[in-house]
Amino acid sequence: QVQLVESGGGLVQPGGSLRLSCAASGFTLDYYAIGWFRQAPGKEREGVSCISSSGGSTNYADSVKGRFTISRDNAKNTVYLQMNSLKPEDTAVYYCAAARGRLCPPPSDFGSWGQGTQVTVSS
Repeated sequence: QVQLVESGGGLVQPGGSLRLSCAASGFTLDYYAIGWFRQAPGKEREGVSCISSSGGSTNYADSVKGRFTISRDNAKNTVYLQMNSLKPEDTAVYYCAAARGRLCPPPSDFGSWGQGTQVTVSS
């Protein structure tokens, strides 16, 4: 069974850090681009970051550039999102998703999604 499981969310104060993990089971991530998305209450889901299957190409939403870093360890079948200098506006449910292929596709092309992990940034 193909499954993505996010972990690492929680409550953190503004300026703090969290590292999210996206672990795959039932398939190998080697041939998939992986994206992180988030959805805040009352808002549409938005793309946060994406990494190509090899890890050689990454992209970030303007709102997180310089603060978030996406990486992957294909040997562990896991993708990470390091989030630093967190702000209250980063509060959302964070999802990872997989798209077969080397490069990051449009959001609509991501076919496998995790269940999400809550990130709350508050003092």
